[in-house]
Amino acid sequence: MNAQSQDWDDLRLFLAVARAGSLSGAARSLGVTHSTVFRRIGAFEARLRVRLFDRLPGGYALTQAGEEMRDSVIRIEEEITALALKVTGQDQRPTGTIRITTTDLLAVGVLPRHVAAFRAEWPEIEIEVVVADTVLDLTRREADVALRIGNPGQETLIGRRVGRLVFAAYGAADRPLGDPAEGDWIGYGSAHGPLSRNLARWWPDARQVYRTNSIIAAHAGAKAGIGLAALPCVIADCDSSLIRAAALPEDFMLDLWLLIHEDLRQTARIRLFLDFMATALAADADLLEGRCPCKTRPAQA
Repeated sequence: MNAQSQDWDDLRLFLAVARAGSLSGAARSLGVTHSTVFRRIGAFEARLRVRLFDRLPGGYALTQAGEEMRDSVIRIEEEITALALKVTGQDQRPTGTIRITTTDLLAVGVLPRHVAAFRAEWPEIEIEVVVADTVLDLTRREADVALRIGNPGQETLIGRRVGRLVFAAYGAADRPLGDPAEGDWIGYGSAHGPLSRNLARWWPDARQVYRTNSIIAAHAGAKAGIGLAALPCVIADCDSSLIRAAALPEDFMLDLWLLIHEDLRQTARIRLFLDFMATALAADADLLEGRCPCKTRPAQA
């Protein structure tokens, strides 16, 4: 294998297939087409004159040569990432791009107006938002900043709790609400485990007639009158087509965190964004925690 002939993009593509175990999974992670991955993996193996993957009905499995290459490429990736983090961490210019990963709920209900205000103050900084329920790996620079519900607690990450999300039960304002214990409900899947488990405990006899793994989809379903939904007050209290049917027992709330890799804490644009968002979300405390009188409407009888 001639090291000078190998392009990092080829190695990165190889690693994506090795991790996903399929061409389609690798294509999704890299943002390219299935056919592109198929063509480039074939060309890569042809140049090396070695088979890296066994093509099986269930996907792509590494050969022995492929396993050895995977271990080496992971070490290369770690070195490249560490170097990129150190170089980026020394960047003191308030310019460039900040890549943020967050959930659909926060991308729709929390971020937009604060990003608009931030860019009005710092127009040379561009923002890219990646909406994902899974936590992108900040240590591999899949994102610079994570705005998340809950702190994953990785040793290499620096976290700042910036607020608390309070939930309540909401239904369509043009429909009779009735007793939450006896009404139709919109349920959540495993992606929102704590909320699902508590709803089943609080109202065990409630009928979950519709289920989704997305809070934004549950919000739309509640507006359409499918049933009641447990929604964050920051979204639902601002929607005149919804009405608060009941508070959730035991003051159910979730912590909101900003996370970065420790090597980025001195990067000017990252530091500016973190400080700005911490201040903005602190000012949003009443809205995030459901204490916004002008937005909260009394429940129907």
